[in-house]
This record gives sequence, C-alpha cells and structure tokens, in this order.
Amino acid sequence: MSFWVGLVLGIAFGIGAVVFFVRSENKRSNSRTRLAETVAAFARLTVEDSRKLLPPQYYPSWVVFSQQQKVTWLNLQMTKIWPYVNEAASELIKASVEPVLEQYRPIVLSSLKFSKLTLGTVAPQFTGFSIIEDGGKDGITMEFELQWDGNPSIILDIKTRLGVALPVQVKDIGFTGVFRLIFKPLVEEFPGFAAISFSLRQKRNLDFTLKVIRGDISAIPGVSDAIEGTIRDAIEDSITWPVRKIIPILPGDYSDLELKPVGTLEVKLVQAKELTNKDLIGKSDPYAKLYVRPLRDRMKTSKVINNDLNPIWNEHFEFIVEDKSTQNLVVKIYDDEGLQASELIGCTQVHLKDLEPGKVKDVWLKLVKDLEIQRDTKNRGQVHLELLYCPFGGENGFTNPFAPTFSMTSLEKVLKSGVNGMDSNHSVNGLVPKKKEVIVRGVLSVTIISAEDLPPADLMGKADPYVVLRMKKSQSRNKTRVVNESLDPVWNQTFDFLVEDGLHEMLILEIWDHDTFGKDYMGRCILTLTRVILEGEYKDTIPLDEVKSGKLTLSLKWTPQHVYRDS
Repeated sequence: MSFWVGLVLGIAFGIGAVVFFVRSENKRSNSRTRLAETVAAFARLTVEDSRKLLPPQYYPSWVVFSQQQKVTWLNLQMTKIWPYVNEAASELIKASVEPVLEQYRPIVLSSLKFSKLTLGTVAPQFTGFSIIEDGGKDGITMEFELQWDGNPSIILDIKTRLGVALPVQVKDIGFTGVFRLIFKPLVEEFPGFAAISFSLRQKRNLDFTLKVIRGDISAIPGVSDAIEGTIRDAIEDSITWPVRKIIPILPGDYSDLELKPVGTLEVKLVQAKELTNKDLIGKSDPYAKLYVRPLRDRMKTSKVINNDLNPIWNEHFEFIVEDKSTQNLVVKIYDDEGLQASELIGCTQVHLKDLEPGKVKDVWLKLVKDLEIQRDTKNRGQVHLELLYCPFGGENGFTNPFAPTFSMTSLEKVLKSGVNGMDSNHSVNGLVPKKKEVIVRGVLSVTIISAEDLPPADLMGKADPYVVLRMKKSQSRNKTRVVNESLDPVWNQTFDFLVEDGLHEMLILEIWDHDTFGKDYMGRCILTLTRVILEGEYKDTIPLDEVKSGKLTLSLKWTPQHVYRDS
C-alpha cells in the first residue's frame, strides 16, 4: 500500500515540478521580451524625445546634448595641407581685411597696413562639426568649431599723425570660435556645388598681444587701445556672421549669396528698474548701449540719467537686420563714471527670430552679468523695451511699412494705416513729391478703475490713496479723488489728455497716501501709448513698481487726430 502511495505522490510531485518549471521559464521569457522591447524603445529615442520626457532643468550638470561630431580625421588632413592653406589664406585675409582696417583706422594714425602676414606652421584644430538643417534644398550648411593657438607672423606698418613709423607685431594669438560653411547652389556637375560661402558664425574668444619691434607701444598713449579696437572691429566687419565671403567654384553670378539687409528693427528703450547701485556715494548714473552688430558706427547710445536706479529713457532707435534667424539685439546698461571708464551694470539680449513681423512686442528683460552665463541668480535689474521688426518686401502677405513714402519711423508708418500724406509742389524739373512726416496726435482717455493689495501707509494698517496722472512730455497733470481708509480703493474716474505726439509720449501713474500734514508714496506704473494707439482701446491690471505689493486696474482709449509736418 505504501508503495502505491509513494508512487502517486512521486508522480504528482514530478508533474508539479515540471509545471512550475515551465511556468517559471515562460514568465522569465516574457519578462526578457518586455525588457528587450523597452531597451529597443529607448534606443530609438532621439535627443528631442528625451527632452520632451524630462525637462532640461532635471538633468544633472554633466549631461550635455551635443549635435556635434568629432573630426579627428579632418585635423589629420588639415595638418597635411596646412602649408598650402596658409599660403592661400594669408593672401585672402590680407586682401579682405586691409581695406576694413583702413576704414576703422583711428584718427591718431595716418596709415595702417600689413607689411607681413603669414599664419605660421601650427594648423588650427577642429573640435567638432555639425550640419545645420535650415530647410534649404539648394544648399548644405556646415558649422565647424575651431581652436587655434598659432604662431603667425603678422606685422602692421603703422604711421602716426606725428610722422612716427611703428612696425607693430601681432603675437600670442589665441582664438576659439565657430566657422560656418555654406555649399550653395548645388549642381549636378563636379564637385556638386557651384560656390562656397564662409563666415565666422560665433567668436567665443580672441586674445592677442601687440608689440612694437625694437620699441615700446605704451610710449605713445592711446595707440595700443586704438589699434586693438581697430583689429577687433575689422574682424567683426569683414568675416563675422552675417557677413560672408563667397568663393566661386564654377563660373556664374552669385550676387544673391551676398549679404543684404532683410529688414529693420525698431526699438523703443522705455525704462529700467531695480538697477544695481555701482556708486559708493549716491546712486548710479545709468545709460544704455544697444546693437545688433557690435560695430562702432552701428551702436546706439542713450542719454545718461543721473542718480537714478529706476531711469526712464523713452528713446527710439532703428537697426538694420541682415539675418533675422541668427541675429540678436543686445542691450548693455552702464554706470557713467565721467572721465573714467563706465562700469557695466548688466546686459541682456533678444533673439530676433522670436519677433513676429509687423507686430509690436512689449518685453521686460532681466539683466545678467554676462550673456554667456546661463544662470545668474543675482538681481541686477530689468529693462523695458518695445520692439517692432519690419521685413523688406511683401513676403508672406506682409505689407512692407518701410516703403519710402514718408520720412517717418517704421512704427509711425504702421500706425499711418495707408493715410496719404503727400503734397505736390511744382519745380523747374517738374512735379516733385514733398515729404511730410506724420504726427500721431489724438485724445487719450484714461479711466482709473480701482487698485488692490496696496501697501499700508498709516499706523492702523490702512491708507487714504489717490492717483496722480501725468504725461511725461507735455507735463499735463490730473488726479483722482481720495478714498479714505482703504487698501483696495475703487475710483471709476475718467480723464482726457490731448496728446500732440503719441509715439514719444508716456503716461505716468503714481499712487499717494493723503495725510493732513503731507503725503506718502505708494508706488507707480509707467505706460507708453504704443499699445492703445495700435489697439484703440484696452483694459488691464498693472503691478506697481517700487513697492512690495499692489496692482492698478485701468482702461485706456485712443481717439486719433492725424496731422502732418514738413520734413
């Protein structure tokens, strides 16, 4: 009996072990299949897919997404052909840079030319390259990251206004940057492209030393700084993007590849607030420098606002744009130090590709210490800009407001909306159109509706607020009634102002606490009239400046009365 019981138990145990083993293997096989599918899915992930799954701020600092590829093979070939490249490039650089040096020659010099220029025996090193996908089908764009610590032999033949000849050697050159090569147009003939355009896409670092042969350049004050500035300007103006040099490979007309203006950028520098104080006594004297290309004749400088960390400029500037997709507007705020060098307070930039053609963009930008530093936690202040990009031509259905019909700013032309402002005067040569400039004149209706969360100004934690309205240019003033013991007052009062020049006028709204023996300041907000002129009417709630809390709700309405003046 025990035999049969053991036999049955053994068979049952054996069958159970086999079933368990089969199920375990099936489970492991399914688990491995799912793991393989997951690994395969991760293998197919692109950089953009990973960025969608996890925002950049969650990655550790050592994780870098690079689209560049290593080019060890190219460095080996460059070392071999460098003697020939040196000979050809030296002549090309001398021919292209020398006229630019003469253009930017300092006034203290009467002559500035190369007496010798060779690039030396050390070839530059390419640290990476990438192919730029710009949507063009008739060309290929490549960017090469380059580093060069060379031993060139560059001697400048310099003559001063005093008749002194100075052979100046440029030595200890260290350069890091990104070069762009454009192979365009593509053709069926060998080598597959008809021309090459090259440009310095990004200049990350450029260091060099000036030394007078058998002399000391510091013996003549100001000459060293003037020459260094001239060299940097020449590089910026001759090969720095969007400037490009075109080398024809096959015969043909390649004028369409040359640098051409594509539009104009109108900038209104409105104000800045909470600027860092750079003075030990008193406050900073801020002014702004603005540029799209850092050339001396293209930089714009605002007026200096003395002893003010919340300056109001309300100045208008205009810039030529050559490549909207890559160029930026750079704004640098300085503290004026009189005869001494100005001290940088902070800087910021706007990517022109983010601007919609024909539409005014109102922005507040945070100032940083250096544009290359992505994270700057220190509060250096903010700057307020109004931007308008207007492309040339009528692409994409946008009517070009730059048509030379009037002597106006681009913003005035947009606001003109087709109003005909031309007079005809007869002259000896016939009918000559007389230019007239539009003045955006009208009535501004301001309705002060209410305020909320105002800072307390009385000992009891309340305030008796009222609003003072002031037009900055015309100095027209008005004020609301006083609302007693309220931090959330309601006024609902409307005031009309006759504005003679709306594009250059500003509305300043200040809130004060009414006291029997004085008044306490409770904040302000500053508005340009650009938005109300463009929209006709709007309502908005605006945070108050120079206080910790508070908002002002108001409504603006514009009734235009266009007039013209002879330009």
